[in-house]
Amino acid sequence: MAGAIVSLVVERISDLLIHEALFLKDVKDQVESLKYELKRMQCFLENVDRKPEQDERLHNLVSQIRDLSCDAEDAIDSFILEAAHQRDSHGIVKRFTSIFTKLDHLHKIRVQVKAIQTKLQDISKNLPAYEIPGDGEDSSSILKLQQRLRRTYSHVEEEDVVSLEVSTKEVMTKLMTEEDRAHAVVSIVGMGGIGKTTLARKVYNHVDVRRHFDFLAWVYISQQCKQREVLLSVLMKVLSPSKDEKELIEKLDESKLMKRLFDALKEKRYLVVLDDIWRSEDWDILKLAFPRGRMGSKILFTTRNRNVAFDADPCNTPIELSVLTDDESWNLLCRKAFPRSKMGSQCCSEEFEKLGKEMVKNCGGLPLAIVVLGGLLARKQSLAQWEMFYENIHGHLKGLPHQDKNGAVNRILVSSYNDLPYPLKPCFLYLGHYPKDWEISKNELIRLWIAEGFISPSLESKEISMEDVGEHFLEQLIDRSLVQVSRQGYTGTDVKTCRVNDLLRDLCIKKAKEEKLLEIIQQSSAQFDVTLVEPMLRIISIHPREGKVHLKGEHPKLRSLLLPQNETLVEFCISNCKSFKFLRVLTLLKRNVEKWHVSNEIGDLLHLRYLKLECWNEMILPQSIGRLKSLYTLYIKYHTDIVIPDVVFKLERLRHIVIKRIALFGRGFRLRLGFTSKNIETLKYIMVDEKSIENNVVLRWTNIQSLGIVFTRAEYVKPILILLTKLQRLGSVSLEVLDDSNLSYLDLEPLSWCHHLSKLRLAGGIKDDPHSSCHILKFLPPNIVKLTLFWCRMSQDPMGVLEKLCHLRILYLEGVYNGSKMMCSANGFRQLDSLQMIGLEELEEWEIEKGAMPCLRRLELADVDSLGMLPEGLRFITTLQEMILTNISSSLKERIKVIDGREGEDFYKVCHILSIHIF
Repeated sequence: MAGAIVSLVVERISDLLIHEALFLKDVKDQVESLKYELKRMQCFLENVDRKPEQDERLHNLVSQIRDLSCDAEDAIDSFILEAAHQRDSHGIVKRFTSIFTKLDHLHKIRVQVKAIQTKLQDISKNLPAYEIPGDGEDSSSILKLQQRLRRTYSHVEEEDVVSLEVSTKEVMTKLMTEEDRAHAVVSIVGMGGIGKTTLARKVYNHVDVRRHFDFLAWVYISQQCKQREVLLSVLMKVLSPSKDEKELIEKLDESKLMKRLFDALKEKRYLVVLDDIWRSEDWDILKLAFPRGRMGSKILFTTRNRNVAFDADPCNTPIELSVLTDDESWNLLCRKAFPRSKMGSQCCSEEFEKLGKEMVKNCGGLPLAIVVLGGLLARKQSLAQWEMFYENIHGHLKGLPHQDKNGAVNRILVSSYNDLPYPLKPCFLYLGHYPKDWEISKNELIRLWIAEGFISPSLESKEISMEDVGEHFLEQLIDRSLVQVSRQGYTGTDVKTCRVNDLLRDLCIKKAKEEKLLEIIQQSSAQFDVTLVEPMLRIISIHPREGKVHLKGEHPKLRSLLLPQNETLVEFCISNCKSFKFLRVLTLLKRNVEKWHVSNEIGDLLHLRYLKLECWNEMILPQSIGRLKSLYTLYIKYHTDIVIPDVVFKLERLRHIVIKRIALFGRGFRLRLGFTSKNIETLKYIMVDEKSIENNVVLRWTNIQSLGIVFTRAEYVKPILILLTKLQRLGSVSLEVLDDSNLSYLDLEPLSWCHHLSKLRLAGGIKDDPHSSCHILKFLPPNIVKLTLFWCRMSQDPMGVLEKLCHLRILYLEGVYNGSKMMCSANGFRQLDSLQMIGLEELEEWEIEKGAMPCLRRLELADVDSLGMLPEGLRFITTLQEMILTNISSSLKERIKVIDGREGEDFYKVCHILSIHIF
């Protein structure tokens, strides 16, 4: 891993020599020489990293090289800051003295670089001979990876479940036994990685369990149980509050949250899963919020501690998962190591089977270890590669006690990590900064990887962006079973969110700390201030437990300050930006201020690449933000208003600008006409006017992929849409129309030419043109996969047009239609997977013909006050698994519910649906 750190520094220096040539011109020769020496060391470290064992002397040399490479980066970054400061000086005295200051500073950097080079050369004399790579060799393996970039994740549906049938039936029997007592707890017990959560999820999603309970909720607990967050999570699910109600609930203290949750559940037969609970004391506090409920209400635990299960409910014997048998272990390994697309016939080869069975014994029957081992072996396609790996893993395990299963399992996980290509190692270790069981956004993760320098700009080409490389890196980690897919994206073939198993996260944290990469600060419940000091590591992730965190102290070498938390619960502020001058990643949150004047000091963070700011009221950005020349991602959320200086749009390296209001929809920001960045990929939400159209500014964004536009006048829509048809990489567009003049009708015809669009959002008034016989939505792009229509207030039924979109998978309609009848024809919506209809207050009749929506899995209806009954055609949609009904009429509820054993008159329409929630 030290080699990967040095590799990152080499790439960083290469990047600086290109983009900061103006600042480095006076020391270019010294920096080039340093880069060359580091590349020599990098090659040596790559060879060392392949050795299974390292003696103390070698380990110390590796540590010295890593530390020296970091010192080199610090020296160069510091020089750039000073040079930038001199260039920005305008006072007469500073101009007069600047030549002397400059000479002094040049001398200082030369001395520092020379000292580092001397130390590296001293180390070099004591090393064995090693080859010096050519300039293009470092990234050749990555370039080969780029050539195989794929966009499909066919494996995400696969379940690594072996021999859980008996346990599944046992858990379900206990859950569905109608005990009339409070706090009936069913527990699944076993060691980490044995499949407790997998079994719990299987039961939780089972059709019979879904039908049996009125309400279900899943909450992750972990060693640091945060009672308030647990209560909030369950309460939000049971109430499904509006935005205003949500804000009020979040202000309640813990005792009031308990009372509110208790009252919300007392009339329901509920199932709440508490996943990975460690301590009996945590349950003793939480159980006060859970009433007896209707007969049969249950709590389901997963825990590593048998005593926790017995303490919670002595009446229920815990279900203890045992490790897999030898045959079960081998079958699971085969599924992972021999995917059908590779080596399929060799699965039965005697030589492979003999080696595989020997290796799988070391997994101790633990499913996680077997899955990881299989993912590793799947990439080794020859018998010789298997034999080499067997020798290595066998050597690793020789010194372990015979019964040390945990040690053997950890060795396998470590071996899988060691087997990663160099560029993937820091990417994997970085995942440790997220809290346990955190649902990690793919887009955010890749943008952070880029900001940290884990993905080099040198890997880009005209065809492949850094984001594309990041997607491929994530896919590699998923393929190796080191990362789990949590949710798929709207296309159904990509990844939206992912997770890391607890044991693998522990490995990430341990290795990251060993490599001096990452440190986690777990804020105690009584602590509001977090004080940083220089000896801390270069990347720090803060996990707060209180609603406010104030950062103090100095850490001039700190590179990233991460806050992976629920932004609605935390306020995060910083006392002095100058104390963290090398920062690349920064998140700041403000809640309880009417107007947030973001500190002018933020402009001193010249190395910043990723900046996230959130404010619940008005935000004013300083002019100094225009000095952040290295910024790649700017993400801002505000509530009432925002002031953005024009200098933001002079930042040429910006790739992702997301500036959005915390509201249903509303104002965008005005774009500076000079903004012509060819790097921009995400731009949300801009307000367009005549000048934007006249200057054809949109056409200059040749790499744009996701765009959000707010129109103040309806007549601006068509000319902008014509320009969008020429942006071939554009896949996602949001169009908001705020024109209430009633003078103009939207002309959406150019949309039909946007064949590259797969995701579209239309918000605001879309009035029907009385002079046209065509439906206004007739011109929607044919390749749309996800469509959102928001408060369009149309008078014509949109379903007849929408059902012909043959690729449509996700449809969200809110306040779209003012009519009383809606019709879905046979054979319409052939690919639709999810349908949400909200706020159709005038809708009285909805008809679905047999054969419509043959793939629909999820249906949500809310605020359809006038709808008297559900469509007859629902009974023909056999794929439907989940239906959520919110704020529907009491008569409609009675028609589909079973009350005192008597089925409502429309129950037959929905009885096949796996899960029905009525709020």
